[in-house]
Amino acid sequence: MTRARPALGTRPARGVRAAAWLLATACCALGAVQYGRASTDSSLDLARDRDTALAAGRQAVAELTSSDAGQADATRARWLAVSGGALHDRLGAGPATDPGVTSRGAVVEAAVTALDAGAGTARLIAVVRVELTPAAGAVTTDRRRLAATLARTGEGWKVTALAAVPVGTA
Repeated sequence: MTRARPALGTRPARGVRAAAWLLATACCALGAVQYGRASTDSSLDLARDRDTALAAGRQAVAELTSSDAGQADATRARWLAVSGGALHDRLGAGPATDPGVTSRGAVVEAAVTALDAGAGTARLIAVVRVELTPAAGAVTTDRRRLAATLARTGEGWKVTALAAVPVGTA
């Protein structure tokens, strides 16, 4: 006597469905565990601090390398808004702009080179393209490498020092 084969869509299909359901449940559980670990990972806070310092530093360096010869008070106000510490004091005391020259700085590249989230300090290096427009004469473009020191304040990250980075001789 021969036995009848089970029809398609009965027992073997139920086994495949059960295996697929178990695999999907295991993947969901693994994903939940990984998400839980990642959401409490302190390196995420450090990455957020780095990204925030980088964005604020890029914006501040662009402001600090820009000036409007016709609006010295507005230029000084922008500089003071993005600076802190000794740099803020120096910018508040000195002349805001070079008379007759307007400059516009644009950060081409920037990177955080050091970050101490606990102390609220960061260092940033940036390449800036500065377009100088004199009252009379041709517009010139200059590329500058700058290093900025930032401090986290109640108002966000502020540049406390800004210096040119010398081009090394190799």
